[in-house]
Formats: sequence, structure tokens, C-alpha cells
Amino acid sequence: MAEPPNEDQSLEPIRQQIDEIDCQIQTLLSKRASLAQQVGANKQGARLTAMDFYRPDREARVLRAVVQRNEGPLSDEEMIRLFREIMSACLAQQEPLKIAFLGPEGTFSQAAVLKHFGHSVRALPLPSIDEVFREVEIGVADFGVVPVENSSEGGVTDTLDMFLFSSLKICGEEELRIRQHLLGHGTDPAIIRKVYSHQQSLSQCRAWLEQKLPHAECIPVSSNAEAARLARDEEGAAAIAGDAAADVYGLDVLIANIEDRPDNTTRFLIIGREIYPPSGRDKTSLLLSSRHKAGALHELLLPLARHKVSMTRIESRPSRRGKWDYVFFVDVEGHAQDPAIAAALNDLEGAASLFRVLGSYPCAIL
Repeated sequence: MAEPPNEDQSLEPIRQQIDEIDCQIQTLLSKRASLAQQVGANKQGARLTAMDFYRPDREARVLRAVVQRNEGPLSDEEMIRLFREIMSACLAQQEPLKIAFLGPEGTFSQAAVLKHFGHSVRALPLPSIDEVFREVEIGVADFGVVPVENSSEGGVTDTLDMFLFSSLKICGEEELRIRQHLLGHGTDPAIIRKVYSHQQSLSQCRAWLEQKLPHAECIPVSSNAEAARLARDEEGAAAIAGDAAADVYGLDVLIANIEDRPDNTTRFLIIGREIYPPSGRDKTSLLLSSRHKAGALHELLLPLARHKVSMTRIESRPSRRGKWDYVFFVDVEGHAQDPAIAAALNDLEGAASLFRVLGSYPCAIL
């Protein structure tokens, strides 16, 4: 009776094909990196950094093309992640981009940095959103990544308020699916007496906490990473945070995905010092204030309707210029250089008591 073929032998032809494709991929990656170097060849004698080559509009077009070409079996998310890392590595050949974010390590802001820029950057964790703005303003960081709104809890006021005084521009956005976990040291949830987390995360898990841990004290702290650090060092304590914080601080995931809404998503802004050209699918963010008279807000927004510009978001905040004085943060579809947007902005500037274009930037891809 003949013996069945050895499994390793039957797979050998497939493995040989994989090895051949790996060689082709490596050759093509090296060629791509060489071509990326040539992009700045006309800047002879200059000390080149990644900022000389970084073009968010170009990267957005490349990644959209990746999605359009994708026929599987890898998902669009995986394809984008792979190409993002290729672009990140090629861009970092001279000097990596320096990206400031709300730290410490292990926060969702850090995850947004890596999703948007890839791992070939120098990530700079900072203790507050205003410090992220400051480091970008003075040039220590090339860009910053800050949270601006959550799908269930609304706007992040610290970020919005910074735009009242900062000259920085929005040059990108990233959406991150937020999966909140209860972290600890293999602790039985029944004996947990304290739960640390950022206030936003506590709010995103409010119903779960009331149902599953009604006896525990919920303590807001500056970040989820700080919560994980405290839970690591304190008996009977747990933290609400993500996978990255669990890895950084050596905690176990006691219960996964405890957020109240299954579509819990946070939008992050990429802040920099200039506005980039159109990518083909963009947003424009505005800071507006209306005059104090009847129908002022209607008059303020009328140019958008007149020029058939779609408004996707509006949020008000105290202006800090006087009591009961407010400003509006408005997002519209399109780039400031698009003819319809440009015409609407021209009319808006005449109708508003305060008018600023905060940025025109590529829409989040996935």
C-alpha cells in the first residue's frame, strides 16, 4: 500500500512560488525607494528632510488607487496598511517625520499616528493637547495628531479651543475605530474597586460600567495610558484602554470591547503649518462668527446653500472674546481651491464677523 505524500513535499511547489514572489517584491521595493530618493534630486546642496517630500494629497490619491485595485483576498484595510508602511519607509530615508501626539505611549492618539503615518516616523508623546499645538508651531514637530470628536460623545473641546488662538492648519484627518477593554492583572472583575480611564472613555462605557461594575469607583485621569499605568501599580484597580496600552504596561485584557456602541469611532486631525493642494476628495474646515442681529446664522450659512456646498458638521464654542459670544466650527465637502468652495468662501468672508479657513485636506479613506 502506497504511503500518502508528505505534506511538506506537496506544499513545496507553492512555497517556491512564494519565495520567487518575495524576491520580486523586495526588488520592486528597492526600486520604489530609489525613485522616491530621486524626487528631491533637484534640491542639490540642501539638507533634505521628510518635510521636503511629504505630500498628503499625493498619498491620499495613492491609497485610494490601492482600494480601487484591490480584488482580495486581503481586505482594503490590510492593503492600505501595507502601502502606508511602504510609503512611510521610503519617506524616512533622509530623516523621519516628527509627529507630536497626546501621550504617553499606548494612547489611541498614538494608534492614530501609526495608522496615518506608518511606523517609520519619530513619534513624540506629549502630556496635553496644547503642547502638541505648541511643538508643531515652533517647529520641534513636523505635524501633530489630536482628537477632535467621538461618534458617541461629540467634540473634544480642548482641541477646538486651541484653534481660536493657533495659526496652525488642518492638513489631514484619520478615523479610528475605538475598542475599549477592561485591563488588569488577571483580576476577577468582582473584586475591582477602582476603574481608571480618560473621561471620554468612561463616558463611552458608561452603561457597561453601571451594569457590570456598579460597585467600582470610576476615576477620570489624563489619558488611557496613564490609567493603565495606575492599574498596573495598584491592587484592586483596573483600567479602560486599548490593546496598545495593554501591551505597553503588561496588563491582561480582562473583558474586551466594553464600549456601549459597536461603531464607537474617534476622528483625529493632522495639524501642520500649511495647506496642501487638492487630492480629489477633500474637506474644508472653517472658523466663523456671526454678527449679533436677527437671522445672523441663517445669513452666515446662506452662501453655502447658494453655491451648493454641502456642510457636514457645525459646532459652536464660546469665543472667549466676551460673555455670550460664540464661534462656529464648520466642515464642508470640497477643497478651498474648488471653484464653488472658493466662491462660497468669498461670500462667507463678507457675511462673517470672524472668518478663518482652518484647512483643506484629504478625507479619511477608511
